[in-house]
Amino acid sequence: MTRRIAILALVSCLPAAGVVIDRIAIIVDKHAVKDSDIDRDLRVTEFLNAEPLSLSPAARKKSAGRLIDQTVIREEMEKGGYAQTSQSEVDALVKHIVDGRFGGSHPRFQQELMRYGLSEPQLRMELEWQSDVLKFIDDRFRPSVLVSDDQVRAYYDQHKADLTRQFPQLKTYQQMAPKVRASLEGQQLNQNFDQWLAAARKRDRIVYREEGLQ
Repeated sequence: MTRRIAILALVSCLPAAGVVIDRIAIIVDKHAVKDSDIDRDLRVTEFLNAEPLSLSPAARKKSAGRLIDQTVIREEMEKGGYAQTSQSEVDALVKHIVDGRFGGSHPRFQQELMRYGLSEPQLRMELEWQSDVLKFIDDRFRPSVLVSDDQVRAYYDQHKADLTRQFPQLKTYQQMAPKVRASLEGQQLNQNFDQWLAAARKRDRIVYREEGLQ
């Protein structure tokens, strides 16, 4: 009788048939990235890019890289009082998708979400996060961006033909200069962020729990 009770106790601790265990795929410092995180990231990313859904090993590897970056960024964001996205801003982002891709049809939008295995709350969470990251990058790195008048002029002189084709309505350097400055500032902003992110990733201990993600 004692042996039978022990066996039953052991069986009761095992996962039921058909239950999916959410495994840890990566550990970034003290944070875990789970299989479900990778699956959700792939579905949301490919929905937003209007690309066919792929859960292949290669796609999972790309997702893992994105999620490692997100974990590093989230750690930094938690240290400071960076601006956060309001729900009205998220509403506007969702509306932009519904209007732009689905002609304003919310049923078509919901149908496409289902095709990707997503819920609207999951999409809204991702849109909020992406917006938060853009605000963080702007707040954290824009103060160090500096583009001189000489740089603007040099870029204009070097790329005048391309700029004229891109902005045919702008006829003079004075009209074109703000566009050039904004472009150069954006490039410098992205470079500053990329350099910081590369250094931050090196500081964190990253452990892959799935060989296929390395």
